[in-house]
Amino acid sequence: MITLILNHDPYDGSDITYNALRLAKSLHKSSEVVNIFLMNDAVALARSICIKPEIYDFDLHDMVKNLYEHGVSVRACGTCNARCGMYKNTPYFSEEINSSMEQLTQWVIESKHVLTF
Repeated sequence: MITLILNHDPYDGSDITYNALRLAKSLHKSSEVVNIFLMNDAVALARSICIKPEIYDFDLHDMVKNLYEHGVSVRACGTCNARCGMYKNTPYFSEEINSSMEQLTQWVIESKHVLTF
């Protein structure tokens, strides 16, 4: 099991989030069990209202949703939903996404690798 923790605003002008999602996809394709935990401004990735700006080549929200639909566990900090990002208190695309520090703690304990972005 590999857990990726994403913290950055999805469209912050860097490729940090994009590269993390590319890695998650590659790990999943290699038959690894992959978890993605969204914290801080990265929780916007789990909101359907998160729209790709015109200047970006890739829709990061769609990338997360596609990973989720193909079996990657995606969870987002419930506290961060109310505190972080442009779309505070906007629901996540699935009720299952809403999570807690306890879930992240469990993933960290069980994972062979934990990567932060």
